[in-house]
Amino acid sequence: MDEARRKVILVTDGDEYAQKTLEYISKEVGGRCISKSQGNPTTLTGKEMVDYILETPHDPVFVMFDDSGFLGEGAGELALKYVAKHPRLEVLGVIAVASKTHQIEWAKVDISIDRDGNLTEYGVDKSGLTEYDIGRINGDTVYCLDELDVPIIVGIGDIGKMARKDDLKIGAPITRKAVDLILERSGYDRKGKEYEEDSNLS
Repeated sequence: MDEARRKVILVTDGDEYAQKTLEYISKEVGGRCISKSQGNPTTLTGKEMVDYILETPHDPVFVMFDDSGFLGEGAGELALKYVAKHPRLEVLGVIAVASKTHQIEWAKVDISIDRDGNLTEYGVDKSGLTEYDIGRINGDTVYCLDELDVPIIVGIGDIGKMARKDDLKIGAPITRKAVDLILERSGYDRKGKEYEEDSNLS
Protein backbone atom coordinates (compact mmCIF):
# COMPACT_ATOMS: atom_id res chain seq x y z
CA MET A 1 0.00 0.00 0.00
CA ASP A 2 2.90 2.35 0.75
CA GLU A 3 4.07 1.99 -2.85
CA ALA A 4 0.79 3.34 -4.29
CA ARG A 5 1.20 6.72 -5.94
CA ARG A 6 -0.92 9.44 -4.40
CA LYS A 7 -3.44 11.06 -6.74
CA VAL A 8 -3.19 14.86 -6.84
CA ILE A 9 -4.88 17.80 -8.57
CA LEU A 10 -2.72 20.92 -8.95
CA VAL A 11 -4.33 24.36 -8.79
CA THR A 12 -2.55 27.58 -9.88
CA ASP A 13 -4.18 29.85 -7.31
CA GLY A 14 -3.48 30.26 -3.62
CA ASP A 15 -5.65 33.01 -2.19
CA GLU A 16 -8.22 32.56 0.58
CA TYR A 17 -11.11 32.19 -1.87
CA ALA A 18 -9.30 29.31 -3.56
CA GLN A 19 -8.51 27.71 -0.21
CA LYS A 20 -12.09 27.79 1.06
CA THR A 21 -13.47 26.62 -2.27
CA LEU A 22 -11.04 23.72 -2.59
CA GLU A 23 -11.54 22.66 1.03
CA TYR A 24 -15.27 22.46 0.33
CA ILE A 25 -14.99 20.62 -2.99
CA SER A 26 -12.34 18.19 -1.73
CA LYS A 27 -14.76 17.05 0.99
CA GLU A 28 -17.55 16.75 -1.58
CA VAL A 29 -15.49 14.34 -3.70
CA GLY A 30 -14.02 12.44 -0.75
CA GLY A 31 -10.54 13.91 -1.06
CA ARG A 32 -8.41 16.35 0.91
CA CYS A 33 -7.03 19.83 0.38
CA ILE A 34 -3.55 20.76 1.62
CA SER A 35 -4.69 23.97 3.31
CA LYS A 36 -1.10 24.82 4.28
CA SER A 37 -0.33 25.21 0.57
CA GLN A 38 -2.50 28.35 0.60
CA GLY A 39 -0.42 31.48 0.17
CA ASN A 40 -0.17 34.53 -2.04
CA PRO A 41 2.62 33.91 -2.89
CA THR A 42 3.39 30.27 -2.10
CA THR A 43 5.60 29.86 0.98
CA LEU A 44 5.96 26.07 1.20
CA THR A 45 8.70 24.33 -0.78
CA GLY A 46 7.87 21.50 -3.14
CA LYS A 47 9.41 19.00 -0.72
CA GLU A 48 7.27 20.30 2.16
CA MET A 49 4.16 19.97 -0.01
CA VAL A 50 5.03 16.39 -0.95
CA ASP A 51 5.51 15.53 2.73
CA TYR A 52 2.02 16.88 3.52
CA ILE A 53 0.50 15.05 0.54
CA LEU A 54 2.00 11.72 1.61
CA GLU A 55 0.62 12.20 5.14
CA THR A 56 -2.91 12.90 3.88
CA PRO A 57 -5.29 9.95 4.36
CA HIS A 58 -7.50 10.32 1.27
CA ASP A 59 -7.17 10.89 -2.48
CA PRO A 60 -7.53 12.98 -4.53
CA VAL A 61 -5.33 15.61 -2.88
CA PHE A 62 -5.71 19.25 -3.93
CA VAL A 63 -2.60 21.44 -3.79
CA MET A 64 -2.41 25.20 -4.39
CA PHE A 65 0.42 27.16 -6.02
CA ASP A 66 0.67 30.93 -6.42
CA ASP A 67 3.39 33.29 -7.67
CA SER A 68 1.43 36.45 -6.79
CA GLY A 69 2.21 38.14 -10.09
CA PHE A 70 5.95 37.37 -10.09
CA LEU A 71 7.10 37.20 -13.71
CA GLY A 72 9.16 34.19 -14.67
CA GLU A 73 9.69 31.17 -12.47
CA GLY A 74 8.67 32.11 -8.94
CA ALA A 75 8.38 30.08 -5.74
CA GLY A 76 4.94 28.77 -6.69
CA GLU A 77 6.12 27.37 -10.01
CA LEU A 78 9.27 25.85 -8.55
CA ALA A 79 7.12 24.03 -5.99
CA LEU A 80 4.61 23.03 -8.67
CA LYS A 81 7.31 21.47 -10.86
CA TYR A 82 8.75 19.55 -7.91
CA VAL A 83 5.34 18.15 -6.95
CA ALA A 84 4.32 17.35 -10.54
CA LYS A 85 7.48 15.36 -11.21
CA HIS A 86 7.67 13.50 -7.89
CA PRO A 87 7.78 9.70 -8.41
CA ARG A 88 5.38 8.95 -5.55
CA LEU A 89 2.66 11.21 -6.92
CA GLU A 90 0.31 10.88 -9.90
CA VAL A 91 -1.08 14.15 -11.24
CA LEU A 92 -4.68 13.64 -12.37
CA GLY A 93 -4.85 17.12 -13.86
CA VAL A 94 -4.23 20.83 -13.42
CA ILE A 95 -6.71 23.66 -12.90
CA ALA A 96 -5.07 26.69 -14.55
CA VAL A 97 -6.51 29.91 -13.15
CA ALA A 98 -6.57 33.10 -15.25
CA SER A 99 -4.88 36.21 -13.89
CA LYS A 100 -6.27 39.72 -13.72
CA THR A 101 -3.84 41.20 -16.23
CA HIS A 102 -2.43 40.10 -19.55
CA GLN A 103 1.15 39.50 -18.56
CA ILE A 104 3.67 37.69 -20.73
CA GLU A 105 2.92 34.38 -19.03
CA TRP A 106 0.50 31.99 -20.63
CA ALA A 107 0.03 28.26 -20.99
CA LYS A 108 -1.71 25.83 -23.25
CA VAL A 109 -4.92 24.37 -21.89
CA ASP A 110 -6.80 21.34 -23.16
CA ILE A 111 -10.16 22.94 -22.46
CA SER A 112 -11.64 25.87 -20.56
CA ILE A 113 -14.85 26.39 -18.63
CA ASP A 114 -16.46 29.83 -18.80
CA ARG A 115 -18.37 31.41 -15.92
CA ASP A 116 -21.66 30.06 -17.24
CA GLY A 117 -20.34 26.51 -17.04
CA ASN A 118 -19.82 26.07 -20.79
CA LEU A 119 -16.88 24.04 -22.07
CA THR A 120 -14.90 25.97 -24.67
CA GLU A 121 -11.77 25.49 -26.76
CA TYR A 122 -10.92 29.16 -26.14
CA GLY A 123 -9.18 30.51 -23.08
CA VAL A 124 -11.03 32.49 -20.40
CA ASP A 125 -10.11 35.59 -18.42
CA LYS A 126 -10.16 36.23 -14.66
CA SER A 127 -13.91 36.91 -14.78
CA GLY A 128 -14.55 33.64 -16.61
CA LEU A 129 -15.34 35.34 -19.91
CA THR A 130 -14.18 33.70 -23.14
CA GLU A 131 -10.99 35.07 -24.68
CA TYR A 132 -9.93 35.20 -28.34
CA ASP A 133 -7.08 32.71 -28.20
CA ILE A 134 -7.75 29.03 -28.77
CA GLY A 135 -6.25 26.63 -26.23
CA ARG A 136 -4.32 29.09 -24.10
CA ILE A 137 -4.80 31.01 -20.88
CA ASN A 138 -3.01 34.01 -19.36
CA GLY A 139 -2.12 33.45 -15.74
CA ASP A 140 0.45 34.22 -13.12
CA THR A 141 1.54 30.70 -12.08
CA VAL A 142 1.23 28.94 -15.43
CA TYR A 143 4.67 29.61 -16.92
CA CYS A 144 5.90 26.03 -16.42
CA LEU A 145 2.76 24.05 -17.26
CA ASP A 146 3.87 23.36 -20.82
CA GLU A 147 6.92 21.53 -19.45
CA LEU A 148 4.82 19.07 -17.47
CA ASP A 149 3.49 15.73 -18.61
CA VAL A 150 -0.03 15.81 -17.16
CA PRO A 151 -3.23 14.22 -18.50
CA ILE A 152 -5.35 17.38 -18.70
CA ILE A 153 -5.12 21.12 -18.03
CA VAL A 154 -8.43 22.92 -17.49
CA GLY A 155 -8.57 26.72 -17.70
CA ILE A 156 -11.01 28.66 -15.52
CA GLY A 157 -11.51 32.18 -14.15
CA ASP A 158 -10.80 33.30 -10.60
CA ILE A 159 -11.81 30.51 -8.20
CA GLY A 160 -14.72 31.35 -5.92
CA LYS A 161 -15.45 34.59 -7.80
CA MET A 162 -16.26 35.10 -11.52
CA ALA A 163 -18.97 37.71 -10.89
CA ARG A 164 -20.34 35.50 -8.08
CA LYS A 165 -21.06 32.68 -10.51
CA ASP A 166 -18.50 30.51 -8.68
CA ASP A 167 -19.49 31.68 -5.20
CA LEU A 168 -19.10 29.11 -2.45
CA LYS A 169 -22.66 29.91 -1.32
CA ILE A 170 -23.94 28.22 -4.48
CA GLY A 171 -21.42 25.37 -4.32
CA ALA A 172 -18.68 26.90 -6.50
CA PRO A 173 -20.17 25.21 -9.60
CA ILE A 174 -17.45 26.28 -12.07
CA THR A 175 -14.55 24.98 -10.00
CA ARG A 176 -16.58 21.85 -9.20
CA LYS A 177 -17.14 21.27 -12.91
CA ALA A 178 -13.38 21.57 -13.55
CA VAL A 179 -12.69 19.02 -10.79
CA ASP A 180 -15.35 16.64 -12.08
CA LEU A 181 -13.92 16.91 -15.59
CA ILE A 182 -10.43 16.03 -14.36
CA LEU A 183 -11.71 13.08 -12.33
CA GLU A 184 -13.78 11.84 -15.26
CA ARG A 185 -11.00 12.18 -17.86
CA SER A 186 -8.49 10.45 -15.60
CA GLY A 187 -10.89 7.58 -14.92
CA TYR A 188 -10.47 8.23 -11.20
CA ASP A 189 -14.19 8.61 -10.49
CA ARG A 190 -14.86 5.23 -12.07
CA LYS A 191 -11.96 3.56 -10.27
CA GLY A 192 -13.05 5.11 -7.00
CA LYS A 193 -16.47 3.52 -7.31
CA GLU A 194 -14.92 0.16 -8.15
CA TYR A 195 -12.69 0.34 -5.09
CA GLU A 196 -15.68 1.30 -2.99
CA GLU A 197 -17.63 -1.71 -4.23
CA ASP A 198 -14.63 -4.00 -3.59
CA SER A 199 -14.29 -2.73 -0.03
CA ASN A 200 -18.01 -3.29 0.58
CA LEU A 201 -17.65 -6.91 -0.50
CA SER A 202 -14.74 -7.61 1.82
